[in-house]
Amino acid sequence: MDDKKYLLNLISQGEHSQQDFKYKVQDAVKLAKSVSAFANTDGGRLLIGVRDDGNISGVKSEEEIYMMHAAAYKYCKPESKIGFETFHADGRTVVIATIPPASRKPVYAIDDDGKLVAYIRIADENIVASPVHLEIWRQEQMPQTMMHYTDTEQAFINVMKENPQVTLNRLVRLSRQGRHHVIGTLARLIRYGIARWEYADTKFLFSLE
Repeated sequence: MDDKKYLLNLISQGEHSQQDFKYKVQDAVKLAKSVSAFANTDGGRLLIGVRDDGNISGVKSEEEIYMMHAAAYKYCKPESKIGFETFHADGRTVVIATIPPASRKPVYAIDDDGKLVAYIRIADENIVASPVHLEIWRQEQMPQTMMHYTDTEQAFINVMKENPQVTLNRLVRLSRQGRHHVIGTLARLIRYGIARWEYADTKFLFSLE
């Protein structure tokens, strides 16, 4: 398959959880959000030199690769792995940047104010990770331990049974447990397949499986 056919095949898939189009790279800080989101989820690729409508506009590959390197290495903490391939179609150059899922999460993006923010990829959007995601990643780096059910955990599960698809803040209020404790319990329940999260109407919602 030649470069043009390969690119058109990818473009026909549209933007999704593992693919994003970038007309051009002008701001490494903004681009770091995409790198963070892909690294913290299932990995993905950026087609640089492709407009949102799928038309190939082309880029100056050396300049774009430099900006991508800056996004991955200077504006992400820890540094994210990233690979580059260059393709040509109708006299235009498209750079495909491939970001694998991180082995240790989260990968943070550094914003304009120097603040570290972790993102995840949901459908075709980069979304700020919830405190529960951050706790899940923290727990995953700890030695494996069994989950113990106390009366407190059982009371928390009962609240979730009575209130499906509930936000973190509402769970804190309804359970009358400390926010830190609720986040930790939710993270454990999700890791053990007892609870799940979903993203709807710009909110993270939590339910029992």
